[in-house]
Amino acid sequence: MLTAVVGEMATSDGGGDGALAGFFDLDEHDTSVSTEVLAGVTTFLTMSYIVVVNPNVLAAGENAPGIAVQGLSRPAVVSMLAVITILAAAAATLIMALYANRPFAQAPGLGLNAFFAFTVVGALGVPWQTALAAVVVEGVIFVLLTAVGAREYIIRVFPEPVKLAVGSGIGLFLTIIGLQAMNVVVDDPATLLTLGGVASDPVAVLSVFGLFVTFALYARGVRGSIVVGIVLTTLAGMAVTFVGLVEPGTVAPAFVRNGGLDFSLAFAPRYDITPLAGAFVSGLSGIESFSFALVVFTFFFVDFFDTAGTLVGVGQAGGFLDDDGDLPGIDRPLMADAVGTTVGGALGTSTVTTYIESASGVEEGGRTGLTALTVAVLFVFALALVPLATAVPLYASHIALVVIGVVMLRNVVEIAWDDVTDAVPAGLTILVMPFTYSIAFGIAAGIISYPVVKLAAGKAGDLRPGHYVLAGAFVVYFFVRTSGLLSGQLSF
Repeated sequence: MLTAVVGEMATSDGGGDGALAGFFDLDEHDTSVSTEVLAGVTTFLTMSYIVVVNPNVLAAGENAPGIAVQGLSRPAVVSMLAVITILAAAAATLIMALYANRPFAQAPGLGLNAFFAFTVVGALGVPWQTALAAVVVEGVIFVLLTAVGAREYIIRVFPEPVKLAVGSGIGLFLTIIGLQAMNVVVDDPATLLTLGGVASDPVAVLSVFGLFVTFALYARGVRGSIVVGIVLTTLAGMAVTFVGLVEPGTVAPAFVRNGGLDFSLAFAPRYDITPLAGAFVSGLSGIESFSFALVVFTFFFVDFFDTAGTLVGVGQAGGFLDDDGDLPGIDRPLMADAVGTTVGGALGTSTVTTYIESASGVEEGGRTGLTALTVAVLFVFALALVPLATAVPLYASHIALVVIGVVMLRNVVEIAWDDVTDAVPAGLTILVMPFTYSIAFGIAAGIISYPVVKLAAGKAGDLRPGHYVLAGAFVVYFFVRTSGLLSGQLSF
């Protein structure tokens, strides 16, 4: 249906590829409306899990800190947060589409939401309204820094081997996220990770089936292979649940029962978001400046370098980077990201950021803002019936992450591995990302090690003042995060 509507719009002027083709410069990017829409659908399917995950992370529970509204039950708060998540994702991604004309989707970031709920609100004792205020302040700072070109300059100062390694690091990061969601990789107390029950766990069995079907379709060059793989896996999960081979809720949405469908179990959203929207204003009163600054500083660092890494990594996967490893016109997607963060905080959610899942749409051929527009439209459609955004199980949608993660590993060929002063920062960037579950930490490891190995090898001439400044800033950041300075109760 969406493809048909967009296709009609594209040909509405009666000539060429239509109004959409002209607005998004499809010919210049060697793409088409159908390719862009398919890429947008792929990205949406891959990241739609956030509609369920973000509210459940942010909403306070019996033993979990987070956002709690007096007089409302946790399910009611979760429902409101689901609507806010959709609105924030749609608004931010729409800005990316229309202003930046890039195929990058945005939504409240995983990890950033956990930091918001468990560290800032939980461990530090910061009221959730004040935490939202910190998100808005961070977003405003980003808008100002982007407007004067500071964010773009900092990203351009990234050492070249770090830029070239980001894509592969994100590839490994995507892969481990995907394999964990598919129960192919599971926790182990002795080795941290081990192989899951791929022959006994229904989720793992269906995941492996869907993964290899998708790989086969991808290898055959089937257009939309990732979407097809996700849909086939989802349908397979529904089928085995319907016929009674597995318990309801194991591999299919809750409304699929043994022998029938029960839509009364669907998630009914609460559209009144006034208790959360604008709550950051009250959070600005009575704050203690030093403590508040530490929270803003931490949000700032994680969001800045997560976004920078995502833009460079996904840009590398799409062939957007220039000969210096920079993303031309990066100021526009950076501004879209900054405005998205500000809007998200004002609505009542944690930091909005550019999603690494955008790589799945880029791999399907998405090259322009029409891909992002499709994602934004699908998020808006999800408001009508939230379960439609969550009908795809997490394990099925994350097949895309593993496929794209494997494909992104090809970027390592661009790194000068025979030069140890490039190999060390590149290798650390790639390895630290998945092992610490953070794009920002991976970039930090690469940036700190770069001047160290260059100086040790007698290649100080390769260094610029910005390299020392960035490395020093990251040393300060790690001290703040790991020294205990952010532990215990802060004063608010």
